[in-house]
Amino acid sequence: MAGASATKTSWKLQEIVAHSSNVSSLALGKTSGRLLATGGEDCLVNIWAVSKPNCIMRLTGHNNPVECIQFSSSEEQVVAGSQSGSLRVWDLEAAKILRTLMGHKANICSLDFHPFGEHLASGSLDTNIKLWDVRRKGCVFRYKGHTQAVRCLAFSPDGKWLASSSDDSTIKLWDLTAGKMITEFTAHTGAVNIIQFHPNEYLLASGSSDRTIKLWDLEKFKLIGSSEGETGPVRWVSAFHPDGCCLYSGSQDSLRVYGWEPDRCFDVVPVGWGRVADLAICNNQLIGVSYQFTNVSSYVVDLNRVKKSGSVIQGLIQDDKLLPEPTPKGATIRRNYDRPLTTCTNQRVKQNAESERRSPEGERRSPSSEDEREEKESTAEIHNAEDYKEIFQPKNAISRTPPRRSEPFPAPPEDVEPSEVSCNACLCFQSGHLKSAPVASSTPVIRVEPTVVTGTSRQQPAVVHPACPPPVVSPAAATAQPRPEPAVIFSSRNEPIGLNVSDFLPVMKNHKPSALSDEDAMSQIRKGHDTMCVMLTSRLKNLDTVRSVWNSGDVKTSLDCAVAINDLSIVVDILNIINLKPSLWKLDLCTSILPQIEELLQSKYER
Repeated sequence: MAGASATKTSWKLQEIVAHSSNVSSLALGKTSGRLLATGGEDCLVNIWAVSKPNCIMRLTGHNNPVECIQFSSSEEQVVAGSQSGSLRVWDLEAAKILRTLMGHKANICSLDFHPFGEHLASGSLDTNIKLWDVRRKGCVFRYKGHTQAVRCLAFSPDGKWLASSSDDSTIKLWDLTAGKMITEFTAHTGAVNIIQFHPNEYLLASGSSDRTIKLWDLEKFKLIGSSEGETGPVRWVSAFHPDGCCLYSGSQDSLRVYGWEPDRCFDVVPVGWGRVADLAICNNQLIGVSYQFTNVSSYVVDLNRVKKSGSVIQGLIQDDKLLPEPTPKGATIRRNYDRPLTTCTNQRVKQNAESERRSPEGERRSPSSEDEREEKESTAEIHNAEDYKEIFQPKNAISRTPPRRSEPFPAPPEDVEPSEVSCNACLCFQSGHLKSAPVASSTPVIRVEPTVVTGTSRQQPAVVHPACPPPVVSPAAATAQPRPEPAVIFSSRNEPIGLNVSDFLPVMKNHKPSALSDEDAMSQIRKGHDTMCVMLTSRLKNLDTVRSVWNSGDVKTSLDCAVAINDLSIVVDILNIINLKPSLWKLDLCTSILPQIEELLQSKYER
């Protein structure tokens, strides 16, 4: 019944090896949906063009793993926060470091640029929120009130308010001009991980670990809706449709579409992106990105084929009554944001006398020699000059949006099944014969489920195409298939999982065995050494961070610190220590560790 022109609703666009060590954060450019920034435990920030395999720019300067990244609304700047609490802002058009901002005492958990000006906000594990003036290189205000890590920050579309959410289960709304809290929402029963303003109306959406997405009226400051359809904690991202007709929620391996007044779920689209980390909407397509270990994957959902109204999958239906029709677009029942005619924000974020007095001492200062030295050590290395000029230096353009006019990503045919793709080939079945098509890769290393870093040979990213024209291969190559991995990896195993001896040996012509020289053998053995050292060094640093908190005698805080690092190996190390002394277990520890144990139980490693 499906015609030849039928295409998929969702598909995997590509997968790249983004860093030499684990990826720790990433962000999409929301304006274009075509820029991607990734941060890693290697302390680097890499800039990519979505759907292209090569890194455009590498940003250096951080000395600790990069925990959070955000593009400005114009996508001309990017800010990255590290595990040490420092912030670095780069100018992408000029390819240089713009500012280094110091002041937080712990991990940076959240960032957001003001929609119109040179200000940005940062939230940290130290519970503080800071508002920075990038031009003056200083903290102009500090907002205090949360009692745990600040997980998300969002400026309102008119630039007057700042919303913050925290692990303390609260959402706070701050007035930027007055420098004080307007209201607080406390209906969530778990950590609030994501908040999003409606693009037009006075509405705020929030997603929480209590498995609900709630909507708040910002005129009456009350709860107007709550979804109950999430199957797990809402730890990831949500985004309103550009015209505000519905809310998209990136769930585990699926996209959910919600409406409100009354609460309903219009559609659930299986995507397969795992734990999606960021979403962007462009050309009526939704782009989602996720990461695991060193790999970053991008996915596309065709919103033309996703329900945004009409019949519901899940909703509040009582006494067999039909749900009322949603409010027509353009006939909103609440106030809309008044956007200024100018992009100047000096009048919106005033440094009045009160804020001057309350600004932290030492944070409003002139650049010191130490700051200048740190900025000199920070660099922006252009790795792909052609893509850099196309995106960041367009010809005959006054204002830049990378790229100036982007075309929708082409959808693969509906009747083509997604293939299991290795780092160097995607396999397709046609006419009963197994054929392979090469993709960009530096070495023919068989890709395994990324639980083991296989070495420096994987630093060159490999692009994965959902549908590829397969050339003919020899029967010998067609029969050489990797052994399937076991569903569960037992702790009593006596051989490494995910390693192939042939990966560590040079290619032999005509399959004739030949003797290896000692130098060649050692070179092959050592080729994954550097990557493993980076990974273990990063793990040691994380454990040192937890140990410094542990020495204070507060087990709960040290466990929260381990969870905040977002590395299950660290959580396992801490659990092994706590289990040596069962008397340390308290109920308050369980609230922090149970979600992590849930993820560990889903792992294929028995131990």
